[in-house]
Amino acid sequence: MPEFEPRRLLVTGGAGFIGGNFIRHMLAAHPDVRIVNLDLLTYAGNLASLADVEATHGPRGDNRYHFLHGDIADFGRVAGALAAHGIDTVVHFAAESHVDRSILGPEPFVITNVLGTLRLLEACRQAWGDRGDVRFHHVSTDEVYGSLGPEGAFTEETAYDPSSPYSASKASSDHLVRAWHRTYGLPVTVTNCSNNYGPYQFPEKLIPLVILNCLEGKPLPVYGRGANVRDWLHVEDHCRAVDRVLRAGRVGTTYNVGGEGETPNLRIVEMICDRVDALGLTPAGVASCRGLITFVADRPGHDFRYAIDFRRIRSELGWAPAVDLAEGLGRTVEWYVAHRDWCAAVRSGEYRRYYEEQYGNRGIMSGDR
Repeated sequence: MPEFEPRRLLVTGGAGFIGGNFIRHMLAAHPDVRIVNLDLLTYAGNLASLADVEATHGPRGDNRYHFLHGDIADFGRVAGALAAHGIDTVVHFAAESHVDRSILGPEPFVITNVLGTLRLLEACRQAWGDRGDVRFHHVSTDEVYGSLGPEGAFTEETAYDPSSPYSASKASSDHLVRAWHRTYGLPVTVTNCSNNYGPYQFPEKLIPLVILNCLEGKPLPVYGRGANVRDWLHVEDHCRAVDRVLRAGRVGTTYNVGGEGETPNLRIVEMICDRVDALGLTPAGVASCRGLITFVADRPGHDFRYAIDFRRIRSELGWAPAVDLAEGLGRTVEWYVAHRDWCAAVRSGEYRRYYEEQYGNRGIMSGDR
């Protein structure tokens, strides 16, 4: 069966962490691809992350990249973009994704993740009709499956059991995407990935927040005893996986994407501390960055363990993670050290280090998309 060839892509949330890395990957890997980046530019969306992409591939470059400011919940905006740019592929990253934010205020998560996905699906259904030469790819999370005990891993058949307003909203959007395929025949694929890390991740997330706090000599608050386990996936591996599913994935099929990086949160923090120390960047007056670790009260509904069984994508599509956790974490620390100007820019304006505003010294999350 011939592979699907995406030509004109609408990437939602492309100014965010994973979406921006995906845009970079696609433009570099596929010279014939053209991309429209639809992003509302909320606090975690940052066009500075794509300034070089705009210069090289925007209207003043080879004209393969176009930014469109807009909300996925704005049906007219989405429908207009699909028609104006002849879109044949939608890759849906846009989402509210921070678990602790969802606990403080769940409504924006329902509006963006559920209502936004609904309107995006409807715009595609009306624009494409019964065409089979199109794709709607939905990017989701392993958090929809809930929590694991000490053994086992999530498969594509694992029953949904979300624990937070965030994961519940993503579970809802997953069900909508599959329903639009079964009811209306919309050609969809879905991926549920483990925790992403890498360059350009917003500094409220575990890994960049720990890196920056290490460099600044600030406390590293860790929930509970740091025993919660996550499977870490380098964002470059994730982008390769989505690309592969787009081209060769079976329509209507879900693929789990894992990084073979199952590690307790405390160990992740310690690895970052050791890397900062090894680079000779331990703050003055601090013997070791590990001395900055502070254990704080756990958050509500904190899932104990996630682990991904990705045998389906490996056996069917030949994908496997290529970036080892130790290597990827080292590269990530070095990227943030070298891009402190980017960190300063994204922390300016509305954003003032989320936990300093909302939680003080309570803690940091377990990591996220």
